[in-house]
Parts: sequence; C-alpha cells; structure tokens
Amino acid sequence: MMIKRAARAAALALAVLAAPLGAEAQQAAKIARIGYLAPNLADPHLPEAFRQGLRDLGYVEGRNVVIEYRDADGKYERLSALAAELVALKVDVIVAPNTVAALAAKQATKTIPIVFAGTTDPVASGLVTSLARPGGNVTGWSNLNSELVGKWLELLKQAVPGVSRVAVLWQPGALDERTEKDRLKRAEVAARALGVRLQFVEARGPEDFDRVFSEMTKARAGDCASKLHVRQ
Repeated sequence: MMIKRAARAAALALAVLAAPLGAEAQQAAKIARIGYLAPNLADPHLPEAFRQGLRDLGYVEGRNVVIEYRDADGKYERLSALAAELVALKVDVIVAPNTVAALAAKQATKTIPIVFAGTTDPVASGLVTSLARPGGNVTGWSNLNSELVGKWLELLKQAVPGVSRVAVLWQPGALDERTEKDRLKRAEVAARALGVRLQFVEARGPEDFDRVFSEMTKARAGDCASKLHVRQ
C-alpha cells in the first residue's frame, strides 16, 4: 500500500511542478528539484517506488529531476532541521510520506508546495483546512485509516473466531498526537464490543521488532490485529 501511496505522491508533486516548467518552455529545459523528507529510509522499497512513479511520468533521476533525500533515521525530532535544509536548497516541492514529516515541512515553509502521502486525517492534524479546499501550500492523499480500525478487528475476529487476545503493534510519534490517540481509542472501543483483549506493543523502529514479537509471544496473543504505524 505504501508503494502505491509513494507513486501517488510523485504524481501530485509533478502536477505542482508542471506550471513553472510550462512557463519556461521557450527557455532551456529546467531540471526539477524535489525534496524527499523521510522519517526513516531504512526500507529501500518506498523511495524506489517513488522513483518508479516519477519515471512513469517521464522524470528520471539524474536526467531531468534531482531528488534531495533527507532521512531522520527514525528520530522524529530531527525532521524540523532536515525540512529547513530542504527549504534552504530552494527545492521546487517537498514530498513527505507521513503526517509528522509533512507537519515539519509545513512549519519550515509557507511558499514551497508540500505533498503528503498516506496521511490519516490531514484536517484534524492541521495540515489542511479541508479536504475539498486544502488551502495554503499543502496537499496530498489521505487514507483515513482511523475509520477502519474497528473493521480490521472485526475481520480478524471473523477469520479467527476463537481469538481472545490481540496484539496491536504501533510506533509512538509516527502520527500527530490527536490522530494517534483517536486511533488507539477506536481500537479499544472495537475490542470491547468484540470481547477481545488488546495488548499494545510499541516499536520505534525495525531494531525493536525482535523484542516486540517476543513480548507478543510471551503474552500469548492470538494474532496481531493491525499495524497501526510500524514505520514510515
């Protein structure tokens, strides 16, 4: 799913770039410069999907587009400084693969277009004014996953009728505070309605996976209901 989101983000970024590129059609071709602000680039699949999305639309890295990658290495507190670096480079557009990165970019600039991908609730998080009229310099694609948390648990209960304990793997700080609280609350409400006990397990990055799955096993969780936000 995140690969598709990256491709959509690429398409939106190019749409933003189309206007200035068209205005200079009579001049020498301009090389677009895209800032890619990532909480973590440990997984190579997402940036490669982003590059493939660009290639599908005629933009090839190193030929007619330059991508400035900035990786916070899972340390979300670094995103603000990295966003400022991209602004100083005067990139044409900033692509942010999640809410926290998009918020950092928004704080860094009011003029450079920002495209987010896979944000759960851009209105509640303060990224845009409304879905119909985002306003400002921020736009993107929303998945509204918080609305689906209860459905995920319901489907799991149907698939494994005897399940009574469910581990929920999530990454603290990967979402804005309001969305994070809303998603966890919805999980608890749905679990009570289904007669399921939840075990919330935190993972701040891939290095935590061995530990958290060990914790799940010790707690005898029947399954992992949903990956609320492992890493983005």
